[in-house]
Amino acid sequence: MSFAAPGRTIARLAEAGGVGVETVRYYQRRGLLAEPPRPQGNGLGGGVRRYDDEDVRRLRFIRSAQAAGFTLEQIGELLALDAGEDRARARALAEERLAALDARIAELEAARASLRRLAGACASGGKGSCPILEAFGV
Repeated sequence: MSFAAPGRTIARLAEAGGVGVETVRYYQRRGLLAEPPRPQGNGLGGGVRRYDDEDVRRLRFIRSAQAAGFTLEQIGELLALDAGEDRARARALAEERLAALDARIAELEAARASLRRLAGACASGGKGSCPILEAFGV
């Protein structure tokens, strides 16, 4: 009969969050994830730290917020707000992120339009050097 300690190892936490163990450790160093105490070696835990469902939820939150473009500093603030339920600040952070995304989208749309024009000029088959190469200083 085997006795398994409750909770997940750091490897299982990382797997549940879709990241590597080193990423979990990095988040811990940044203060985004808690590092549970190491239990005394009583034979059942072997001194291995264990993580629970709340740790998985927090790790997934961090990954989702990163995917939305939040910085780790902003994520730390959002996590702190989670405990304090400061909706106004959370909304302000989201609006800041939206403004940054809108600016980036405008940049990308301008780059796309420019490349379309260059590709069209290149496809026209005119004589001389390629308009794409000229535009980039080649």
